[in-house]
Amino acid sequence: MSIISSIAGAITTVELEVAGRKLSIETGRLAKQANGSVLVRYGDTVVLVTACASAEPRPDIDFLPLTVDLEEKMYAAGKIPGGFFKREGRPGERAILSARLIDRPIRPLFPKGFRNDVQVIATVLSADQENAPDLLGLIGASAALSISDIPWNGPIGAVRIGLVNGEFVINPTLRQIETQSALDLVVAASEDGILMVEAGAKEIPEERILDALDLAFAEIKRIIAIQRELVSRAGKPKREVPLFLPELEVEEAVRVLAEEKLSLALRNSDKVGREEAIRQVERETLEQLAERFAGRELEVKAAFQSLMKSLVRRMILHEGIRPDGRTAKEIRPVSCDVGLLPRVHGSGFFQRGQTQVLTTCTLGTGEDEQILDDLGIVERKRFMHHYYMPPYSTGEVRPLRSPGRREIGHGALAERALAPLIPPEEEFPYTIRLVSEVLESNGSTSMASVCGSSLALMDAGVPIKSHVGGIAMGLITDEEGRVAILTDIQGIEDAMGDMDFKVAGTRKGITALQMDIKVAGLSREVMAQALAQAREAREFIIGKMEEVIRAPRPTLSPFAPRITTIEINPEKIREVIGPGGKMINKIIAETGVKIEVEQDGKIHIASPDEEANRKAVKMIEEIVREVKVGEVYIGRVTRVTNFGAFVEVLPGKEGLVHISELSDKRVDRVEDVVKVGEEILVKVKEIDAHGRINLTRRGTLPQEDGQEPSERPQRKRPPRRRREQRPKRPRREGPPLGGQSAPQ
Repeated sequence: MSIISSIAGAITTVELEVAGRKLSIETGRLAKQANGSVLVRYGDTVVLVTACASAEPRPDIDFLPLTVDLEEKMYAAGKIPGGFFKREGRPGERAILSARLIDRPIRPLFPKGFRNDVQVIATVLSADQENAPDLLGLIGASAALSISDIPWNGPIGAVRIGLVNGEFVINPTLRQIETQSALDLVVAASEDGILMVEAGAKEIPEERILDALDLAFAEIKRIIAIQRELVSRAGKPKREVPLFLPELEVEEAVRVLAEEKLSLALRNSDKVGREEAIRQVERETLEQLAERFAGRELEVKAAFQSLMKSLVRRMILHEGIRPDGRTAKEIRPVSCDVGLLPRVHGSGFFQRGQTQVLTTCTLGTGEDEQILDDLGIVERKRFMHHYYMPPYSTGEVRPLRSPGRREIGHGALAERALAPLIPPEEEFPYTIRLVSEVLESNGSTSMASVCGSSLALMDAGVPIKSHVGGIAMGLITDEEGRVAILTDIQGIEDAMGDMDFKVAGTRKGITALQMDIKVAGLSREVMAQALAQAREAREFIIGKMEEVIRAPRPTLSPFAPRITTIEINPEKIREVIGPGGKMINKIIAETGVKIEVEQDGKIHIASPDEEANRKAVKMIEEIVREVKVGEVYIGRVTRVTNFGAFVEVLPGKEGLVHISELSDKRVDRVEDVVKVGEEILVKVKEIDAHGRINLTRRGTLPQEDGQEPSERPQRKRPPRRRREQRPKRPRREGPPLGGQSAPQ
């Protein structure tokens, strides 16, 4: 670790080597009017992170007004934005997921009751496309908040762990993650313990995940240390701000009025009934305290929420009973189904308690791939999962808008869980889109989406090797050291608990992991127990799914495209496409198929009509077929000249039948023998050094006696008929007729 100060102390930089590359954090040069501003550099990836807070709190809200954005500037990677408008617009999916990655670990560290608006902006100024900017944004957010005057209980650090050739790698490059690593694990932690985990994995055992977390935590402590050095050199004193917390008098008044009735309301196993009972108790409490605490309604509501949280936690820790009456390891009733929708390519239905998801699977061609226009190295995407949670899923009324950050995040988590099971394009050349519609919500809709999607994939005939199941775990602790790990948490347990831990995978291992922890110092033993409990639940759910469909359907839906893949010599691609696309457009027009040509010579032909596929394949094979000397073809006359006729023997390949080769007899005029458009039988006589094809009709003309041209006998002239020998006339005596004398 090193610290560098320059320009009369105005600029302060701290540096640390992480995984053989220098991580530097600088402050004092850029964006100096922000409450906190740092420039983070790792390799040639540079991110500017700023933190600002409003001078006054917002008194009319009961939540922390924190906004986190990551701005991807395309110039950072030497790119110009695609599309009509050459300006960065709405953040892409990668930027939104990166912003959520920053938000989740920093949010719990703001003081309880803090109501000042806070905005953290991470701007990617340079991207080397090797070192991911999301980690730098997270480290920069921690450093900017730590050196600012904004109250915040940091700093924190973050690292990424990969698994390449069986060995853990700290901060693997983007290319390693995409092509070599079996694990992509991001961990954020404070000095006291892990705060957030986000992972995609290729069926990794739980014990290996724990080892990776240990490695990450050790490295994070070093990153936190240089931030503390930066704060000691350039940090500002923290400002005094009012915290909106209920006073003891209000808390006691709410407890006396509501505790008994609220405790009964919380024990309703039905979510809708429980929520209505809780709202009724809250309304009565507010009415009874309205006069006593006039103008302090938000404070009374906060005290009511605090009481509800303490009652739920006490019920679980002391009585061993959850709000719906389950034990800690008990899973709500599970039901599954497939093939619900007749015209879609595949559909899966999954319900766990009052959480209900319907997922559809649509198969497409390469034309349907998503084009990515961001700072990453991946440009196209053939597997997509989209998640939607309409307001009716929770019995609410709100305007329908485009997917929010939560929906995008949940969809990405489910996509990450399923991606390791998706067959490679060489085995299954389809673009795959899954859409999960949340119809009811009461805890872990993202994990229900994983299960519904797995069912839909098998129903569609996508050759996945096994089901992927998902479960959400929870944690309740108290100051006396009691710990309860909850399987299959519902909404109220998520809100009132200390951990939201989502685990997805197969029977073989974990494929996705997401964990947010609200308490510090979670031990390895508790983590191991939570993972083991999650594995038991996952296997139980997979068993329920296997009862409905155990393996992918052997055939695709009749409404799904059939894709036939053939390989040709890449040098023949130009011939298949033809000048200006003439040949390929002709095939498409005549067969109605979709055709995609890859640079390596692979050609994908897609159509729901298998006969159309076969016809297109035959046409392409004819185009790339080589003309060989000695072979006979049925060709079409394309043009006629005074010296011969040109005949197309294969698509795009024509040769010349010289006038002398048009017939076994002498031909005076070409038009007397063949006409344009006529189909004739020709034989390849030779192919010259320039690739010109010379054809002949000699030896190919049909015969009347039905013999093959090659067996035709030579016609011979019939023998000349000899005159019969007549007897000689007797010589007449005397003068000839007419009275004339015969010549002497």
